[in-house]
Amino acid sequence: MTHPLNEDIREPQVRLIADDGEQLGIMSSEDALRIAEERDLDLVMISPQAKPPVCKIMDYGKYRFEQSKREKEARKNQHVIEVKEIRMSPSIGENDFLVKLRNGQKFLTEGNRLKVTVRFRGREMAHTDLGRQLLERFAAECAEIAKLDKGAKLEGRLMTEFLSPKTQTPPKKQPKQEKAKETN
Repeated sequence: MTHPLNEDIREPQVRLIADDGEQLGIMSSEDALRIAEERDLDLVMISPQAKPPVCKIMDYGKYRFEQSKREKEARKNQHVIEVKEIRMSPSIGENDFLVKLRNGQKFLTEGNRLKVTVRFRGREMAHTDLGRQLLERFAAECAEIAKLDKGAKLEGRLMTEFLSPKTQTPPKKQPKQEKAKETN
């Protein structure tokens, strides 16, 4: 967001705020610009919709640098929730199923949503109930760490279900246990 500054401010009167936050009152924009130039700073319109518009005396280059630094820090700290997918066939072996289950649980504990898909090929379409049982078993195994968003649904040759991680709430009983250890 760019702010009008210095000579770009065309309003006849503005409310001026000094660089230290002090209210200097309502004055003409020429007077406000003169005060800013005396202090070797910029006059920046920070609230153009106010009556009269609010302007602040500041070092605009330093302000923009700090703003970009804050935005960069905010982007670094945010966690993007991805939808991870696990694909299986209805005739999957037990060990392969356990590997897929372990991977799915890892994705869920990392905070990602999970899409579990069973793909039917050829004559397997006659046994969609096997795929539904497989998805129900997968959801039951992940029940401790995930909740079922959408149950098993057949779309063409794919049957899918969606799982999302349960919100982690910190245990409230922990301080009582520490007190019990201290008394022993």
